[in-house]
Amino acid sequence: MKKRMLGFVSCIAMISLNVNVLAQQVTIDSAVRPAAYKLRYGMFKSYPNSTKDIIFLGNSITQGVDWAELLQNPNCKNRGISGDITYGVLKRLSEVTEGKPAKVFVLIGINDIEHNIPDTLIVNNYRRIIRQIKAESPKTKIYFHTLLPVNNEFTQFKKHYNKDEHIAFVNTELKKIAAEEKITLIDLHPHFLDASNKLDKRYTQDGLHLNADGYQVWAGILKQYL
Repeated sequence: MKKRMLGFVSCIAMISLNVNVLAQQVTIDSAVRPAAYKLRYGMFKSYPNSTKDIIFLGNSITQGVDWAELLQNPNCKNRGISGDITYGVLKRLSEVTEGKPAKVFVLIGINDIEHNIPDTLIVNNYRRIIRQIKAESPKTKIYFHTLLPVNNEFTQFKKHYNKDEHIAFVNTELKKIAAEEKITLIDLHPHFLDASNKLDKRYTQDGLHLNADGYQVWAGILKQYL
């Protein structure tokens, strides 16, 4: 009986050890970058800077429109990279701040959620982005957008769908950070919801990205901040 108990205890200890080892091996790949990252980042660095610049910083949702055309403002510059995450923005943020732009509008985070980066890390990266802009370009006005809703009735971006709880948590925390850091929060999320609390089909072609009508809604929201 004693030998059986010792064997059982040893087995439990081994299981516990294996669980701990596996837990230690679970890491966040903060270095993941989209294929176009190097090319677009290189292009951004080659462009001239101006203190009149109005920078739109983010992922494919930001990249998907010509901001100067949409807003009829030649000072608007597109710094979106399709597939980018908050860590990618932090990596290239100095390219934005070195020109001491007048304003920076940020929308980032949905791809972090798709990559299963913990919500708390996403929120912490928001704070890091804000504080880096403040440190490197103190006169720049900072605007952060809440994440847009998604719509799981489409099929093209399945890993982005059904993440409503994560989106809600991140947006709630972002509002707190904006108040604490005294930056402007632009709450896009409710403007794009349908009756089922999904991204309205009128504004999207794939349940994740915006179409022309969606960008027109966004442009209307932005007018008061320009």
